[in-house]
Amino acid sequence: MTKERPRISDAVTPRSLGADLRAIRKGRKLTLTDMAEALDRSVGWVSQVERDISTPAIADLRRMAEVLGVPISLLFGEAAVTPEERGYVVRAGARRAMGSAANGLTEELLSPDLTDSFEVIHSTFAAYSGLDAPIRRETQEVGFIISGRLNLNIGGRRFSVGPGDSFRIRGEYYTWDNPYDTPAVVVWVISPPVY
Repeated sequence: MTKERPRISDAVTPRSLGADLRAIRKGRKLTLTDMAEALDRSVGWVSQVERDISTPAIADLRRMAEVLGVPISLLFGEAAVTPEERGYVVRAGARRAMGSAANGLTEELLSPDLTDSFEVIHSTFAAYSGLDAPIRRETQEVGFIISGRLNLNIGGRRFSVGPGDSFRIRGEYYTWDNPYDTPAVVVWVISPPVY
């Protein structure tokens, strides 16, 4: 008798709060112990939340968002999606807001969830906006400019990019600014996920 091969659809894990929390925690290189200590909770409790066995209270979610450096809105549900589309399709009106909208940057998750080894983000950089100080993440990132223009400083090198251009950042310090009259729209692929 031949062993039946698993279907691809069997490997897809539907989005859950626990799966997203685990993906974000791992992306931050935090252990279960690190997270438990930061929350003043037990490792077992954090593990149960990540496996969707326990449901955290709103106060716990606020503290988790703070520890992970994400907006609490990221941890609340998602738009209605059909069972057939869950884990596969993200409709334009159903994207999850990401980040804090600081410095004139608004971001939405294009990936169905945060459980892959990468995430795809839709970013809009407001006109006349920019970062005040360089940032660095332990990631590999590629950005593709959909519209508008953006000035980048990556590892001390300055670039100006526009529609159709792409760029890569590999763990380097970088800044961005949009000194132009129109917003810049960029699609990013980031590995590992940072939100």
